[in-house]
Amino acid sequence: MRRVGVREGTAVTGSEELVALVAGTLSRAYGIQPAQVAQIPEGTNTRNFRVADRDGCLWFAKVYPGHQLLERELPAVELAEFAREGGAPVPAVLRTREGDLIEARGRVVMSLWTYLPDAETAEGALAGERWPAVGATAGQLHRLLADHPAARPVQQPGAGVCDLPGNQARFERMITSYGSRPESGEFERWALEACRERLAVFGRLAKLLEALPELTVQILHGDLASPNVLLRGEKVAGIVDFQAPKARYTAWEIARIGCDPRSLLRGGEAWLPGLSRLLAAYRDVHPGARWEDLLAVVVVGCVSMLASTYPLAQHLDAPEEMTAPLEVYARARHEAALMLLDRLDEAQEVLRDGLR
Repeated sequence: MRRVGVREGTAVTGSEELVALVAGTLSRAYGIQPAQVAQIPEGTNTRNFRVADRDGCLWFAKVYPGHQLLERELPAVELAEFAREGGAPVPAVLRTREGDLIEARGRVVMSLWTYLPDAETAEGALAGERWPAVGATAGQLHRLLADHPAARPVQQPGAGVCDLPGNQARFERMITSYGSRPESGEFERWALEACRERLAVFGRLAKLLEALPELTVQILHGDLASPNVLLRGEKVAGIVDFQAPKARYTAWEIARIGCDPRSLLRGGEAWLPGLSRLLAAYRDVHPGARWEDLLAVVVVGCVSMLASTYPLAQHLDAPEEMTAPLEVYARARHEAALMLLDRLDEAQEVLRDGLR
């Protein structure tokens, strides 16, 4: 992590130049005088910073790649504000002096949020009382977002949760690409075999999709994955990184966090009872949730993981983004998805009993 104490007149270059630009934007657009700006390594599409101001307050600054993403990012910030106003544990976004949710008048395009100290992401896997805590928070969030004006909840065929023919075509192209490389590294060889394993189960996935009932589609967070769920002890400290409002399947979003590969693999035999507790807590705070949606979570999670080319395709499409941790995650996701496929009947029976 790069930490730069910002003082007037300091000459900076490279990444330090961005730190200085962030500091200047804080002063000009927000009226905040930063004492320290520290870049946070995490962040996929944004550059993130922890800011301490001269009054001792902590802030989280999210810097966007440029103005071209404003049409997508502004609705996402508005959705986060909508959820917070309804009572969900979402960090507050600070408006600029001009009243804007995103500062886009200068060289730096950014939003500023309250910082959540002593919080960690759920990437280490859910366990213990974290299962019902996350379930209750997801249920609260979905109950609130069901009233979002962009779209009301409706039921649609469950098979629409995944574009299986399109994903099958992508896997076929990936197998051709990986197989035609004259020199392949260890990960590329593994990825080729993983793609073949995935393609071999697409017939079973099609039957699973066809058997799904109608499921609920509504406005959701959009990326309720473990990196975006912040925990403090056994409680949820905050939900971050909302996506622009879009109607999606609730079963899919619950599966994003409930069937997280790390929780599934590290949890062992405790994973399935944990997921059952998550769903029970979800329904307790969201009694309007449909039984069909909750029971479908494991099937939707399994099919979504096995039919997804992420992150296997990254090595072909964006090799510069294929880091060692992402390779580890690719292997874990593949192993977890196949394990879940083998345990689907058992999982559905456990969840059916838990939801009675």
